[in-house]
Amino acid sequence: MWLWSRGLSRGLLRSQGVMARPLQPTRGRKSRTDPPARSKAERRRVPTLVCPRELLVLRERYSQYTAIVGALRGEFKEAMLRQRYEEEVGSLAEERKRAETEEHRYLMAMNDAENQRLRGLREERLRQEAEEELRQKMDIMLRREEKREVFLQERVQEILKLQEEVKNFITLENVDQRIEAALDNPQNYNFAIDQDGRVVKRTVKQ
Repeated sequence: MWLWSRGLSRGLLRSQGVMARPLQPTRGRKSRTDPPARSKAERRRVPTLVCPRELLVLRERYSQYTAIVGALRGEFKEAMLRQRYEEEVGSLAEERKRAETEEHRYLMAMNDAENQRLRGLREERLRQEAEEELRQKMDIMLRREEKREVFLQERVQEILKLQEEVKNFITLENVDQRIEAALDNPQNYNFAIDQDGRVVKRTVKQ
């Protein structure tokens, strides 16, 4: 056994890259099947001498001790059985049942009060959630109405602008007048501008 453990330890250390000194053999207590040592093979145990008077006193005191302990055990057992009987079928059973009934009634009342409190909190929370939802819906409707009004105003402005622009359109009725006005006021669009948009050079119309 020692050789196997020693070889296993060496193998583990060698696999980890560590070299250690060999372990010293150790031995624990002898097992029950091991023979006695050769130095104690001929030894015979001599019984210890006992004083007869002391042995008599010890036996008497031991018998007294066992009698007292047995009496106490019997008294405790009787008291325990009496208490169990009273709890199961005696007056204590009625008192215990009455106490359990009172405790059950108290716990049920406390449970009802707690349920009532939680119901009030739940109703208040649901009411606040309903009010918040209604307020959000109203806000959404107001924002939609404002967007709709802004959209209508923009469309009205576009229509007014188009109506103003229509006045400058060339139609069959004013085409002659517009041609005469263009000939009387010629425009030269052949010019150059700088980065700021100013006209820096204009060609003379031929």
